[in-house]
Amino acid sequence: MKKNRPVPKAWKKKKSSFKKQIMKSQQRKTNLINNQTTQIQKIIPLKNRKTLYFNNRKTRPWKLPAAFFLSVLLVLILAIPASIVAFFGDNKQEDIATPETGAHPSVEIDSSPFSVAVMRSNVEMVEDVPLETYVAGVVASEMPTKFELEALKAQALAARTFTVSHLLHGDEADDYDLTDTVQHQVYKSEMELQKEWGGEYTEKMNKIKEAVNETKGQILTFNDAPITAAFFSTSNGHTENSEDYWENEISYLRSVESPWDKDSPQFLGQQTYTIAQVEAALELDLPKDSPLFIELERTESGRVSEIGIEGYTFTGRDIREKLDLKSSDFEIKQNNGHLIFTTEGFGHGIGMSQYGANGMAKEGKTYEEIVQYYYKDVAISTINDAVPALVSK
Repeated sequence: MKKNRPVPKAWKKKKSSFKKQIMKSQQRKTNLINNQTTQIQKIIPLKNRKTLYFNNRKTRPWKLPAAFFLSVLLVLILAIPASIVAFFGDNKQEDIATPETGAHPSVEIDSSPFSVAVMRSNVEMVEDVPLETYVAGVVASEMPTKFELEALKAQALAARTFTVSHLLHGDEADDYDLTDTVQHQVYKSEMELQKEWGGEYTEKMNKIKEAVNETKGQILTFNDAPITAAFFSTSNGHTENSEDYWENEISYLRSVESPWDKDSPQFLGQQTYTIAQVEAALELDLPKDSPLFIELERTESGRVSEIGIEGYTFTGRDIREKLDLKSSDFEIKQNNGHLIFTTEGFGHGIGMSQYGANGMAKEGKTYEEIVQYYYKDVAISTINDAVPALVSK
């Protein structure tokens, strides 16, 4: 058994010093850990940090009033339109919806006593068209829809009368009654008019149909027979006697004054031809190096009845048709190998002037007064009374 020996004082000092060093070392480790913990805890997300720049910034005195002003302005911008819509919105929507749902309901054409076989020139097919529908298609094609309603009624009466007269006395064809061209009367179907008028179709066609319906079944007669209801666009101030343009004298197709036509955009026209073009159209030879000798004779209405050119004689109608002039009322001027034709009026000039009819309607004349002015001593009859045999077919 070992005995405990006393520890020397020098060792005790060493042990004490060593112990202090260990304790200092542990204390340093403890302090280091505490410092690291403290630093970790102070890590703050970047968006939440306040840097020296932010801490030292001063609030500018204008910023709060400006922010307040912008906020108020934003509220007004959003609130005022919303209030207007809330106050007026329902009524406005009703105002907009009403025209779309109720405007221009389509007018229906009244029933017809028979159909017309129309040769459609573009497709070379025959189309059976109810009489009143056919008359509406003619009126829509032959007279501007902007014309007065009474003028459109007069046109409907003339178109219906022309049709009935042609069915009774016109040239017979194997498979059709009339063409859709100026050879008889220009006619367009509702589908063609829809393409031509677009969004205005219903409004325009309703006006035409109203004119047709209000003259339904009516025709013009002379001595109880349907008349030749000739019509044209614009006169030269007078209509023409039938025999001065056609061959036959017809008692109800007399020349009358038509001063309203001077307001027509078709009243004046001008066309220029070379001497060579005139030679080709009229099939003659003319001098090239000297002025042409031209003489004109005129009818009662002022249209050319006969013209002499270097010994060749033509009627005014010949010149109009061969040179495609607007009217047989023309003047001729010669200039550097050209002939300049200045015309007054548009059309053959016999019967009812369309622009004249519109001028009368603007003055308050009815369609009955219009047709009885341009067609002398005629009566307004019905198809059933005047031509019952045609209806019975």
